[in-house]
Amino acid sequence: MTESITLEVPAAEEWDSIHQMFNGALNFDPNPMGADAERDLFEAGRSMVARRGDEIVGTLGATTRRISVPGAVIPAAHGCRGGVSPMVRRQGVLTRMMRKHFEDARELGEAITLCWASEARIYHRFGYGMATRRVGLNINTREAGIPATEISGRLVPGTAAELRDSLVKVYDSVYADHPGWSERSDKHWDYQLADLPWQSQGASSLRVLLHEGDQGVDGYALWRVTGEWTESGPVGQVRVQELVTTTAEAYTALWKFLLTVDLTRSVQVWSVGVDEPLFYWLGEPRQMGVWMNDGLFIRVVDVPAALSARRYAAPVDVVIEVVDEFMPVNSGRWHLVGTPESATCTATDDAPDLVCDIRALGAAYLGGSKLAALAGAGLVKEVRPGALAAASTAFGWHEPASTFELY
Repeated sequence: MTESITLEVPAAEEWDSIHQMFNGALNFDPNPMGADAERDLFEAGRSMVARRGDEIVGTLGATTRRISVPGAVIPAAHGCRGGVSPMVRRQGVLTRMMRKHFEDARELGEAITLCWASEARIYHRFGYGMATRRVGLNINTREAGIPATEISGRLVPGTAAELRDSLVKVYDSVYADHPGWSERSDKHWDYQLADLPWQSQGASSLRVLLHEGDQGVDGYALWRVTGEWTESGPVGQVRVQELVTTTAEAYTALWKFLLTVDLTRSVQVWSVGVDEPLFYWLGEPRQMGVWMNDGLFIRVVDVPAALSARRYAAPVDVVIEVVDEFMPVNSGRWHLVGTPESATCTATDDAPDLVCDIRALGAAYLGGSKLAALAGAGLVKEVRPGALAAASTAFGWHEPASTFELY
């Protein structure tokens, strides 16, 4: 019964048991190498376990990081390892853990929590909104035209260990301008570059390529390649883990290399943004093999703090009535005044201009989903004529929201 299940903060030495329980909940066999790689990311004090006697039957954790949002970088609870044993399903265990997770984030001054969802329907009911979309590509390189652009600078290959300092420098110089990208400490870089066997899925070990421009290193690509052959010849595939640049020149040079690797016929990219420059650069976009899926989910846990923390693409002055059944503290009317430079959000008794389900605020928070589109889904209602169009424009951002890192 639910009454016999308690929620507790685990000890650091319980990591292996937590990892085993979580993998079991996802129908995976525990992976010792994966457990070792994730160990340093485990924050026992920001985790919880559900216990039934001495048995761990549920877990939910968070990592302490900041994330880029429109016009700012803010602290956010990066939710992780949320799962419940099949033996205690339908007993409200996850609901209890989620409620505690949200309350803890508020107390720590984190106005939003975020996660990748195993099943979106689970997180919808807790008030999460889909804030980014993940676009995957499988490019037929023989059919994707490549413009004959003159490239200066040079490409420098190497290992992650050799080139790590340059990777960190490039990433740190740009992540704050990309809504949906999170800061990386040493431990996050350790995990990103761990190159675990299961990540390769039949491809080579992780390869690193830098681009050096006139001002030094201005871009990098993390990639793998397969050595596949058929009776008719080579059909290798380049698999891009991430590509980060500070200049258009570096972007073009790196992609031009990846699309022309000898003995390969395709390039697979697991996640790019919905408005990736590559879409406009290639001569035949229909040969890109595009598919779209859900990406990052955001849950606003402190409405006035969250709406005050980000910036707005155009001036906005609107009263939003928020409906949040799971966290009633957010429900009510909030007066938002925002510009590209500043924002305030305070409680008010004024009549609402818009009525928003809490999921709509999460979905629109990074500028990746339009309030107008969310109105079509029934998550936003316009009360004052014209308010929806103005707010939808203001909640957008010039840099599309994207993400390529699993949390």
